[in-house]
Amino acid sequence: MPASTHTTGPITGPITAPGKPTAIILGAGRGTRMRSDLPKVVFEVGGRPMICAVVDACLQAGCGKVVVVVGHKQELVRQALAGYQVEFAVQAEQLGTGHAVLSTAENLSAHAARPGHDTLVLCGDGPLIRPETISKVLERHRSSRAAATLATATLDNPDGYGRIVRDAAGRFEAIVEQKNCSPEQLRIREVNPSYYCFDASELFSALRLLQRNPVSGEYYVTDVLQSLLAGGRRVEVIPAVPPEDVLSINTPEDLAVVDAIFRGRAQPGPRAHSSEPRTAKVVSP
Repeated sequence: MPASTHTTGPITGPITAPGKPTAIILGAGRGTRMRSDLPKVVFEVGGRPMICAVVDACLQAGCGKVVVVVGHKQELVRQALAGYQVEFAVQAEQLGTGHAVLSTAENLSAHAARPGHDTLVLCGDGPLIRPETISKVLERHRSSRAAATLATATLDNPDGYGRIVRDAAGRFEAIVEQKNCSPEQLRIREVNPSYYCFDASELFSALRLLQRNPVSGEYYVTDVLQSLLAGGRRVEVIPAVPPEDVLSINTPEDLAVVDAIFRGRAQPGPRAHSSEPRTAKVVSP
């Protein structure tokens, strides 16, 4: 995959913490189905842009560096995170999740140059993520010495989600998107909520070899897992995500449901690096 289209945004503070994991948070997408031209991640959950909750969870789980991928109306995402010490990477074209992660290559160049640096890849539109879930993923990743680890959820209704296919020994075999599932695979209730941890060197080596999806023309981070498996690397799976946390935000109605759940949770203590709320209201068409 070519990397020449990627640029790196400014650093908003001294955020390097040797030995601690790095989090890459994807926040470049549009909120098209939200009936607005705003970036999806700046819609409010709990009175603040939803991406703030994802950054908080990463920091509370011990991440020493957070890199946010921005694109569409990136200035709004930067403003939303003005109170945080994060780095930004610009995805100039919207060419899929794999392309988005590769846009952080300059930010993680030192970590990718040597094996063993834990790097999370998470979505900025998942504000129900919990620090303890991230910690569980990191613990499994380290204890198994995997090249990649993904957390899964088991849903009563897995409609719309990629299914986790395991082999006879229970090991990860593939993520199969619903449209490509066989009737047997459609009965699988274990799904992929897009919580990943990679060895940075393995991640970026695989990203540079990714091929475009022949149908969509995009690059997918899920293909990195298949590439690592094909190369004999270890890919771990941990069923660590509570079903409630997987709720997708695709409409204003979904946003209201997630906001109610978020507000209903106890929030012990002050939030680290909290920023002043930035209004991101739904804009009527």
